[in-house]
Amino acid sequence: MVGALVIFLFLILSGCENVNAPELPNSVDEAFFIKGADLSMLPQIEAAGTVLFNADSLSEPMLTTLKAAGVNTVRLRLWKDPSSPGHDFSTVKYFSQRLKNEGFKVWLTVHFSDTWADPGNQAMPKKWENVWSYSDLLDSVYAYSSEIAREIKPDFVQIGNEINSGFLFPYGDRFRYLNKFIELLDTASSAVRTFSPQSKIILHAAGILYVSTLYESLRSVDYDIIGLSYYPMWHGKPVDTLSTIISGLNSKFRKPVVIAETSYPFTLGWNDYTHNVVGTINQLHDGYPATPDGQYQFLKKMFSEVRASTGGIGVCYWGGEWVSFRGPTATDGSSYENQAFYDFEFKALPVIKAFGE
Repeated sequence: MVGALVIFLFLILSGCENVNAPELPNSVDEAFFIKGADLSMLPQIEAAGTVLFNADSLSEPMLTTLKAAGVNTVRLRLWKDPSSPGHDFSTVKYFSQRLKNEGFKVWLTVHFSDTWADPGNQAMPKKWENVWSYSDLLDSVYAYSSEIAREIKPDFVQIGNEINSGFLFPYGDRFRYLNKFIELLDTASSAVRTFSPQSKIILHAAGILYVSTLYESLRSVDYDIIGLSYYPMWHGKPVDTLSTIISGLNSKFRKPVVIAETSYPFTLGWNDYTHNVVGTINQLHDGYPATPDGQYQFLKKMFSEVRASTGGIGVCYWGGEWVSFRGPTATDGSSYENQAFYDFEFKALPVIKAFGE
């Protein structure tokens, strides 16, 4: 009798534990694997009248070419009040609806800033700098997040961009005010859950090797997916160990993992007068030359590593759209044209084949 009672209690407790713990995801079994591209510059590129060509040298809109290649998700950055149009709410809302109409999933990257946000830059929007109090800032974050969720209803909402050091400085500085950082994230998350409950929430870090402490500090935050940036020049060159790293994060935090940003050059040359982010051999990953095939092989390897992991649910390429659309002498053109999906004649490169393999 005692033995039967022990077994009964064990089964009850085990059942309770399974209710509270989310199922550990496995990338192989995921119904939807993210094959993403950040196309934030595309509205400006199209407005400039840029003509692009597919691999057969036929003129074709970028979205048509990429969808045929296998891209199923488009990532867009959203800035609060940018100094010039392009990443503002109105533009992003309109483009998001267009993407949905064309069959893409929409992934919004909400920077909570008027400009670029990354580990070294997390300035809050200018209009929020003079709020009366921290509680007023929380109200502003909730209202803004609610508007985004209610009016755009994205498939994925990324709260902040590369938030290793926090966001919405100074209040959201992770190393000075961890509790406020967590509360600000929770506030945005709560708004998304209320007004767009189907949206999956992503928390995004730069790098793949030293991010565990960040996600450890965010265990209490309500989110769905770990997002990571991986660029060899900044984050080391361990692409062969990517599947192991993803599996480790998945096992520890019980969250699926997506590579939110990555890219690679097809040349070290340039096509305008704007300084490029990558331009020297020492910035490359061993075994992957800066050639069209090297770029393709790198992205193919990224997909292979993520699919081989436990918990990896996709890869998103950053800057693939950013051709030198302002002309060959532009000093305010593209710093990424040598990592784009198109060559300097605006013809689609082999790299896009990786999305369909």
